[in-house]
Amino acid sequence: MWFLIVLLVIILIIAFKTIRVVRQSEVYIIERLGKFYKMADAGLTIIVPFFDHVRSVVSLKQQTMDIPPQGVITKDNVTITIDTVVFYKVTDPAKAVYEIQNLKKGIEYLAITTIRDIVGKMDLDSTFSSRDAINDKLRVLLDEATDQWGCKIDRVEIKDITPPPDIRDAMEKQMNAERNKRALILQAEGERQSAVTLAEGKKEAAILEAEADRESRIRRAAGEAEAIKKVAEAKAEEVHMVYDAIMKANPDEKLVQLKSLEALKEVANGEANKIFIPFEATSALSSLGAAAEMFKNDKKKINKPKVVEENNETGNNVTIKEE
Repeated sequence: MWFLIVLLVIILIIAFKTIRVVRQSEVYIIERLGKFYKMADAGLTIIVPFFDHVRSVVSLKQQTMDIPPQGVITKDNVTITIDTVVFYKVTDPAKAVYEIQNLKKGIEYLAITTIRDIVGKMDLDSTFSSRDAINDKLRVLLDEATDQWGCKIDRVEIKDITPPPDIRDAMEKQMNAERNKRALILQAEGERQSAVTLAEGKKEAAILEAEADRESRIRRAAGEAEAIKKVAEAKAEEVHMVYDAIMKANPDEKLVQLKSLEALKEVANGEANKIFIPFEATSALSSLGAAAEMFKNDKKKINKPKVVEENNETGNNVTIKEE
């Protein structure tokens, strides 16, 4: 009875040591009698007890390594602190186990020396403006160096670049001055644009005002011309009506002569500027025209004094006589 129990325990121990289950995205490095035997992929695998030994379990997932912040001296002798992270993946588990003692330590040391070499050839401003270029150079150099270790570097990212406090203060002051400069430039540009817009608006308003004034004067002149035209037409109509009325009255020769004499009297007195005389009275006025001129001349002679100069022995005497 006891013999069966012991035998059962031995069988269970052998089965536990023999049968292994490999998880997904993992690889077992198996040695037989101290020598590399095989790589066991995901699934069930058999290991011979007392002969085979699992040397290492290697993960095939992408892994991250946070490089401790490192002080680096730039080309212009400024010490900055760089914090970096590396993304890598094991492509050959056997090389990752047998080609290097500690893969993670090897990648870390290699990344530190490569960062110092790249940043040491750049000045401070270039390190801030060329992060992508630094990341690409680091990835390429690390990938070439770790290829013999069965490892592939997927990405390298610089998380932070920290300059010394005095350099940081100077950079902040420079950034503030640059912001103030841009603000002043934008303000001046806005004021200039506002002045230009205002001047253009005043110019446009002056043009429109001049156009409106010119249009108003044209309309006023047209209205005055139309009014003058209507007044002239009204006066012509008035003359025509007076003439028609006189013609309808059938005036005799004595009435025409009387009206003509009254008109000549007004002309002689200078009281009338315009006199309208019927056409039939022209024959009577032809004989009276000379008389009217004679009356005017006589009136001028009566009103005009005659100056007569006489010389005496005592001096010059002037006597005014009327004719």
